[in-house]
Amino acid sequence: MGDMNWSSAITEIGPNVIRLRGYPVEELMGRIGFAEAIHLALLGELPDPATATILNAIFVSSVDHGTSPPSVLSTVTVASTGAPLGAAVAAGILSISRFHGGAIEDSMKAISEAVAAAKSKGLSFEDAALATFESYKARGARLPGFGHRLHTKDPRTTRLLQMVDDLGKAKDGLAMARALESTIAKEAGKPLPLNVDGAIAAVLLDLNVPPALANAFFMIARLPGLVAHANEERTRQKPMRQIHPTDTTYDGPALRHLK
Repeated sequence: MGDMNWSSAITEIGPNVIRLRGYPVEELMGRIGFAEAIHLALLGELPDPATATILNAIFVSSVDHGTSPPSVLSTVTVASTGAPLGAAVAAGILSISRFHGGAIEDSMKAISEAVAAAKSKGLSFEDAALATFESYKARGARLPGFGHRLHTKDPRTTRLLQMVDDLGKAKDGLAMARALESTIAKEAGKPLPLNVDGAIAAVLLDLNVPPALANAFFMIARLPGLVAHANEERTRQKPMRQIHPTDTTYDGPALRHLK
């Protein structure tokens, strides 16, 4: 090995050999889903069936949220210039940061710190939640993962938490998120429900996903939606048009349900 040799533990490549975390890719094909492959690539091991089901739900929950999010506006603006698909989608991914999508990581940190405080100081989750709320309030900060500019009761949050409960995967992260939600409602005098970012944060904590990877789950989930918006812009709209951030009319299929 030369002086510039370096190591990677993700994928082994050789003549006629592709092994993801030790597993031959051809053996995985048709036997695991995309969410399981993502878990394997990011965390090094295949998830159990319940975890795979939850991860699939997380990815579906955030696949798209209409035309107004910054990532979509960035994508369609760049697509309108005639830029390649990759450039348009990259613009959308680059806009995912602290205030758009980045709340998952911040929420994971807040929830995990509250759990750690409860355990290290012998506090109930309710008392630890109150201390966390007061700490954020004292420095003029808002707890990430609560409230939504549009939804007063996000249907994605309701469904995700129901699934996690039903599958027996709810642990300290979700328990603390619920304690924080109750504390905020009591102390603020009005409900500020757990939003989908906060729900995903709590669930990822309970699935032992490191906070440093939190935003990756949002970016992976949102990528298909950005591709769809870029393609729609290129095929339905005039190039270099003026793009209004909210004056959009939905003209897709009417409400329909799975059979």
